[in-house]
Amino acid sequence: MDFICKARLVGDGHHTPAPSVSTYTGVVSRETVQIAFTYAALNGLEVFAADIQNAYLQAPCSQKYYIICGPEFGAENTGKYTIVKRSIYGTKSAGVDFPNHLRDCMRHLGFESCLANPDLWMCQAIRKGGATYYGYLLLYVDNALAISKYPAEMLRQLRKYFQLKQSSIGPPDTYLGGKVSKVELPNGVQAYQYSSAQ
Repeated sequence: MDFICKARLVGDGHHTPAPSVSTYTGVVSRETVQIAFTYAALNGLEVFAADIQNAYLQAPCSQKYYIICGPEFGAENTGKYTIVKRSIYGTKSAGVDFPNHLRDCMRHLGFESCLANPDLWMCQAIRKGGATYYGYLLLYVDNALAISKYPAEMLRQLRKYFQLKQSSIGPPDTYLGGKVSKVELPNGVQAYQYSSAQ
């Protein structure tokens, strides 16, 4: 153990007025995850997971905030006013800033949001033989689950906008607190087993 600690600058959200719009964010449901695993098994698709690194810090701030720099910003900046450009943990809008930014990026990548579950994103893809199918990207805040014939390529597209934790990329062991394992059914079909309790 190297005892390296991660430090975060946290805003005093309780000192700011309540936003006029909802700041809650939706997340993909467990049922959608189970349906997606079934779809993957029926169509011979692979499943990869990835975590977006420092997710909240990558989103533009939707509210106008400023800070008065303390000594942690250096002696030359102490006491200066600074405009906040990126979302900060602890502010009232931080919970919705990142998902909104992520949705914009998904649209730029050519994905379409599902009407039944807006955190399920789909795009048409082509197999090596030329047949078309839909690839899916399931998003739960900063956790992504790619379902595709080429899930690593799908996550590589996401890397155009976000840094992914390298150690998190690959077939998932867990997702949304449930265990995930790849199993072979008696008929030879590869399927994904998802249990909601660990």
